[in-house]
Amino acid sequence: MTQRGSNSELTSGITRENANVLAVDARVRRDASGKPLASPETVVVAALTRRDGPQVNVVIRGVTPQAFAVRRGIRIVEGRAFQPGLYEVIVGRKMFDRFEGMGLGRALQLQRRSWTIVGVFDADGSGFESEIWGDVDVMTPAFNRIGYQSVTLAMQDPSAIPAFNDELQRNPRMQVQAIQERQYYEDQSGAVSGALLALAVFVAVVMCIGAVFGAMNTMYAIVAARTREIGTLRALGFSRVAILTAFVIESTFLAIVGGAIGCLLALPANGISSAAGGANFAEVAFAFRITTISIVAGMVLALLMGIAGGLLPAFRAARVPITLALREA
Repeated sequence: MTQRGSNSELTSGITRENANVLAVDARVRRDASGKPLASPETVVVAALTRRDGPQVNVVIRGVTPQAFAVRRGIRIVEGRAFQPGLYEVIVGRKMFDRFEGMGLGRALQLQRRSWTIVGVFDADGSGFESEIWGDVDVMTPAFNRIGYQSVTLAMQDPSAIPAFNDELQRNPRMQVQAIQERQYYEDQSGAVSGALLALAVFVAVVMCIGAVFGAMNTMYAIVAARTREIGTLRALGFSRVAILTAFVIESTFLAIVGGAIGCLLALPANGISSAAGGANFAEVAFAFRITTISIVAGMVLALLMGIAGGLLPAFRAARVPITLALREA
């Protein structure tokens, strides 16, 4: 939940009264003790120095203990969770590795206050790993905030979110909008993800064209070197279609071997982190993932490039006259 009309959490504002009303809605799930799974949150940005030198903005998020139940996949991997009411913070795993001054028990200066780093958390590779979390009731006054920037709810039925949002839009007292968190962050990262995707597609197309021409040159050279073999096969009764099929299969096999070697060489890049500007004017770290789907897609692309690169040389081999082939033999 963010303020109606806001572009990001930084420009959003939700009063405590409205946050309490949202939390007790009947459509919000409860935990085993009957407490609503709702997390009102304060969001600010602070400039910190990366290990490689530049100073960049990072997200500082004040949350309640319920945030760990509201969001799946958040878990402490080092140290412990922050204690409510204390100036303690936990740091996302990717941020912990990239910024100076990070270490369990070390003091972090935020808003002229000293915050103790007590833990490192993992968020299944999501953007939350680029954030610092602390107690919302401590961070809100420390960062001179009155209300909250957002409220995260765990709904009993996620499909009810559009109807819930329509109801909120009709309520003049509730100046908030409801949207799925995944959709919210996809909208926020649209420009960055779009640019990265366009760059990846451009590089892939250029490399595919180069690979096709490389395969074509290799197959033309093979055809030229095996003219005697082609003539012998034709004299023995092999048809032009059989010759064409044999060279296409050979080209395809070479492409598959090359694709497999390329996938093996790409495996060490799995998990390598980088960063880009994201939502809330802050840096978001992300990791490269080599998935089964990406490997299959790469192998299929290699197969298609092998067929495309071997087709013209195979046609040339199939059209070699028997007399010319035997004369060159």
